[in-house]
Amino acid sequence: MKEALHPVSLDGAVEKDTPSDFHPVVADDPSATPPLVYTIPAASLALAACGGGGGGSPTAATPPPPSVQVAKPTTDAEAARFILKSSLSVTDAEISNIRSIGYEPWLNAQLDVPISQTGVAWLSSRGYDQVTADNFFDNEYPGDYMIWNQLMSEANGVRKRAALALSEFFVVSLGGLDFSWRAQAIAFYWDQLNSNAFGNYRKLLEDVTLNPAMGYYLSTRGNRKEDTRTGRVPDENYAREMMQLFTIGLYQLNNDGSRKLDANNQPIETYNNSDVTNLARVFTGYDWDFTGNVRTPSTGDPNRLINGTGYVLRSMTLDPSKWERPSTTSQHSTLEATFLGTTIPANTDGTTALKTALDALFNHANVGPFFGRQMIQRLVTSNPSPAYVDRVARVFNDNGSGVRGDLRAVFKAILLDAEATNAAGLTTPTFGKVREPMLRFVQWARTFGATSTSGNWRIGNLSDLVSGLGQSALRSPSVFNFFRPGYVPANTAIATNSMVAPEFQLVNESSTPGYVNYMTSAIGSTNGVGGDVKATYTSELAIADNSAALLDRICLLLAANQISDSSKATIKAALDATTVLATSTTAEKQRRIYMAILLIMASPDYLVQK
Repeated sequence: MKEALHPVSLDGAVEKDTPSDFHPVVADDPSATPPLVYTIPAASLALAACGGGGGGSPTAATPPPPSVQVAKPTTDAEAARFILKSSLSVTDAEISNIRSIGYEPWLNAQLDVPISQTGVAWLSSRGYDQVTADNFFDNEYPGDYMIWNQLMSEANGVRKRAALALSEFFVVSLGGLDFSWRAQAIAFYWDQLNSNAFGNYRKLLEDVTLNPAMGYYLSTRGNRKEDTRTGRVPDENYAREMMQLFTIGLYQLNNDGSRKLDANNQPIETYNNSDVTNLARVFTGYDWDFTGNVRTPSTGDPNRLINGTGYVLRSMTLDPSKWERPSTTSQHSTLEATFLGTTIPANTDGTTALKTALDALFNHANVGPFFGRQMIQRLVTSNPSPAYVDRVARVFNDNGSGVRGDLRAVFKAILLDAEATNAAGLTTPTFGKVREPMLRFVQWARTFGATSTSGNWRIGNLSDLVSGLGQSALRSPSVFNFFRPGYVPANTAIATNSMVAPEFQLVNESSTPGYVNYMTSAIGSTNGVGGDVKATYTSELAIADNSAALLDRICLLLAANQISDSSKATIKAALDATTVLATSTTAEKQRRIYMAILLIMASPDYLVQK
């Protein structure tokens, strides 16, 4: 028996007995156009699973099980739009796949893809963990090579997009690390973000806290307990940033991200100096773990002994016997610590104290909306509605199975929410966000098949405003990221309308021409970026003689067809100013391709992602 595939609408309520991993969310806007959904009769699924329906004894008729509803994009542009929010780039094959199987099945499949190669493993595979005359142990640049390789290689685009967003929330900057094997340290930090991207927030908090790079960056490593004889007190840096930036923020929040107000209509602070001072006691007594460390003489200076990489590739330890300078004296504070309504009794061991503190922070009501809103900002839109934040925060609070902090569920809630997918956002002036320069660069490389001639991905620090992008992955200028989540560009309509535009903090009179100049060089480089990384443009060369087809392809893959007709007409006129035929030389075709890509990537329609 064959059963038809019926399109239905998602503007009504979804039956409660749909599969547990399907969580469509309907926007509050009653005028919103719901995505097209196909009803697959569950009886057909069961029949297919059994291999057919012939034979067997007759059985009594039973009511058919409810249908499984799967939302699917109806156009290539809709498909590309969803993928470009979820991942670092989009391909023809991905567009075809998601149109075939639907949004959530496609996203689930991407979330299930295992990590192909860690950053630490890649550095080792290229020999960057060896003590040689190149002194890799004293240099940052292998860390830059590592992250560009991670972001520009094909695998795990969805996971890496989430990890990159996390790196802008839990900030460690390569430029702030000054010790041997700093490249390996930042690679291990990246690997922990990457591996925890779809895990649990509570584990991520602990991994970040004990990470050796974070320990150095925010002063947890070597943080000693109080000493009444000298007046020394624990360093408060990490305790403050843990609350302000990594968990609860400065002000108490409602679940929709709005601030709670006191009787005087003023925002209520989440913590005070006493909370910071007390929490700081928890983060004492940790240092790098040198278990099994073997020192190797430096090639250039045999008298200098270089530690092995192990100490930057494992969590910090409370055990003073494992430190670089072993001791029998613990440096963990034994004083009582009272913060945010939680008390850790005096003489509590360090491991228990850390667990208690992180549990208290993790379970604070602010975490869901505070974290959720910023992840929405990184992936979807700078100004999400309170209802959108509330829906995501509710998933953080409970994934539907009683689990708090399930990041897989949180990222799914962000990306599958109707506010993210609804076509209304394409024409809503307040919706969307500025694409970060590093994301534009990575998208270019992935979209047009960039490869490394040497295999080393020799792209360095691109932070310079004039000669680079004005932004480089894992190189934030401070713990406050490249930009503030509440940044408001002065004297703009954004300010007038009480909105925010975080990424606009990167936009100025130097960074704007700097980006265009850098991309001009990268797109058309003869020898490749850094003399090494070069795009192939294989598919584009095949249609370069057809300016309309070329432009359509690039607009779809880079901007999900969000380039306006007027902009496309202007770009097409520029392309057609020089005749290119099927018989034209490769160089002539390449010039047209370079121009098309650059003009699109410099256009306002591309720079703002909706």
